Amino acid sequence: MDSYSLKSVLDLPEPFRSVFSFRYFNSLQSECFPVCFYSDTNMVISAPTGSGKTVLFELCILRLLSRFLSGDGRFVHVKGTLKTIYVAPSKALVQEKLRDWNQKFGSWGINCLELTGDNDYYSTRNIQEADIILTTPEKFDAVTRYRIKDGGLSFFSDIALLLIDEVHLLNDLRGAALEAIVSRLKMLSRNPEMKSSPLASIRFLAISATIPNIEDLGDWLEAPVQGIKRFGEEMRPVKLTTKVFDILMQFSRGKSALVFCSTRKGAQEAAQKLSQTAMAFGYSNPFIKSKEQQERLREASLSCSDKQMQSYILYGVGYHNGGLCQRDRNLVEGLFLNGDVQVLCTTNTLAHGINLPAHTVVIKSTQHFNKEKGLYMEYDRSTVLQMCGRAGRPPFVDTGTVIIMTRRETVHLYDNLLNGCEMVESQLLSCLMEHLTAEIVQLTITDITKAIEWMKCSFLYIRMKKNPENYAVRKETPRARIEKHMQEICVQNVNELSHHQLIQTDEDGFVLRPLEPGRLMTKYYLKFVTMKLIMQAPAYCSLEDILHTICRAEEIAWIQLRRNEKKLLNDINTDKGGRLRFHVTGDKGKRKKRIQTREEKIFVLTNDCLTGDPLVHDLSMTQDVNSICSNGCRIAKCMKEYFLYRKIYKGALNSSLVAKSLYQKLWDDSPYLLKQLPGIGMVTAKALHSMGIKSFESLAGADPRRIEVVTGRKYPFGNHIKESLLALPPKVNMKIEEIECQRQGKSKLALMLTRVSEAIQSTKRHYADMVCHLGF
Repeated sequence: MDSYSLKSVLDLPEPFRSVFSFRYFNSLQSECFPVCFYSDTNMVISAPTGSGKTVLFELCILRLLSRFLSGDGRFVHVKGTLKTIYVAPSKALVQEKLRDWNQKFGSWGINCLELTGDNDYYSTRNIQEADIILTTPEKFDAVTRYRIKDGGLSFFSDIALLLIDEVHLLNDLRGAALEAIVSRLKMLSRNPEMKSSPLASIRFLAISATIPNIEDLGDWLEAPVQGIKRFGEEMRPVKLTTKVFDILMQFSRGKSALVFCSTRKGAQEAAQKLSQTAMAFGYSNPFIKSKEQQERLREASLSCSDKQMQSYILYGVGYHNGGLCQRDRNLVEGLFLNGDVQVLCTTNTLAHGINLPAHTVVIKSTQHFNKEKGLYMEYDRSTVLQMCGRAGRPPFVDTGTVIIMTRRETVHLYDNLLNGCEMVESQLLSCLMEHLTAEIVQLTITDITKAIEWMKCSFLYIRMKKNPENYAVRKETPRARIEKHMQEICVQNVNELSHHQLIQTDEDGFVLRPLEPGRLMTKYYLKFVTMKLIMQAPAYCSLEDILHTICRAEEIAWIQLRRNEKKLLNDINTDKGGRLRFHVTGDKGKRKKRIQTREEKIFVLTNDCLTGDPLVHDLSMTQDVNSICSNGCRIAKCMKEYFLYRKIYKGALNSSLVAKSLYQKLWDDSPYLLKQLPGIGMVTAKALHSMGIKSFESLAGADPRRIEVVTGRKYPFGNHIKESLLALPPKVNMKIEEIECQRQGKSKLALMLTRVSEAIQSTKRHYADMVCHLGF
């Protein structure tokens, strides 16, 4: 497209022009402009990273907001009535767009709301009043499941636009959640009750990296031919050369480079090695181009508070990670943008969040440590593409190079990925049971016909017809048979759910209704296998039984027992100090001397953690513990509600206690209960314990000066520690008495709760479970 046919920002209505800081849209944006801004057509756009696709999202948002323009061109906004949902694979990407769109749209009264794991402080009202909800697929799916009873789904009718960033995420295991929410929106939009709502004519815009089967995504999102746009490397503002090697090549002299490392420590070590190598070059250091640059780096080094960074900067090398203070981060970003720091070693989170372009991008390893799973895994495709997309970004350079260091057996994966040869497939089949239950619980699906229709709304349906072998269907199978096969899968899943009493069917197996176990599995986002374990737990579940159930849960089944961990785990389970509440035992009830299975490891780790003073300090096992506690807390909460539903109050009480203990990472009778307060770590808790302060009550009565002496801290530390008690929930007195009851053989009780201390204003919500046990 030549410069004469580029669209101008002046083509937009006057109130919208301030959104963009440039005068002309680039060729990709100009080609998409008429469909994005002058129509409500569904769109799928495939283009290389760094070609300016974010602007297309903004044009579609402006198209929606143009409904608020009055006849005389004024913007008259009605809060929350036309919602945009922006879905991206990472929290970093969500937060980047949140900052950007708050700045661009905030002055118009447009309300942007983040829904991610980093932001749990929102209410139903926040969701109702939001104009743009920015979220990850899992969080959006979980929030809309969890909020069913208190109006969480009522905002669906206001959704008018769904923006999907990095839609090729469908190819990753996490892609099933994205597929499920799109299918849910498609189903709800067809509901006759939604006929007059914005949802009835919802618009989809999906953007992906270069992929070969963009038409399949177009079929799934019901985009017409004019809404499907495919752009190749010619649309990148600069030419990007992609090379896949398993050795690191030398940087081009005088060209900027980003080196992506899998950990914070790795980024720091890479910077150290590069600066030491540069030091060996002396005056011919390839990263220093002039005396003026050297002088600027000396000055910057003096203002840097990080001691390691001070020495690296002198050689034109820096590092950037979450461990740096904000001031040092800003300093090194500025030096890199100015070209004074030539090489910046960083972690992959920078690929999503901060716009630091470079000539060369080196991905030092294609594996990273997954904290949840406790093992090294290949980066997901969208992360690799984000990292690659930092190479050759305008306006700094006119060419770009990507060097990916990977193992020989995975070279082909990255060749295919970078050349856009990798087909996007559905991942829904592996977790179909859970997503099907969620739709039955939310009443999106009310009968078997609707269940089959929901499956036809999925990307799985599109790809099963195109590539049947990938979904365990023979290649030569006729299309009509594939349809029948899909219906059989659906019926089989429904029968399985009915058999295990998660849902209920009528005599014909046609009408589908949710049962409480199905509701609980959906609410707590649990796997079907885990829900079956909960339902099979002993009727009068002890604390130990609950822990054993959690140890077998599918959510933490990826945790491995490593050979080098066995000695420590054996020593902990032997428990010579009598620290543990429960132990791994053998057939005769004796403590096992050898830990031999994954479940036994998880059981020992959990009990060690809950003492409040764990012996496990190894990084990988600590990460295992964090995942056990977060998942275990969720599972225990589900167990509590399941036992209440079954009227098994002993099990409910024990589950509630386990959930609280896992959340706080200590038992309720731990001598280190004060660790729950902000500002009190293990060292301080032990010091307070030594002076007999083990409870909130004893801390309230303690002398702040004595606290300072015992903990070795300066004034006013003691006062601050005591002030932290204000973060606790208010104290409540409880009075229970029997009152007269007219019905013979029945007792009536009155329960009086009286608040005896004032609660301070806090963003943290507190709740209590009340279980009354009456003995006659």
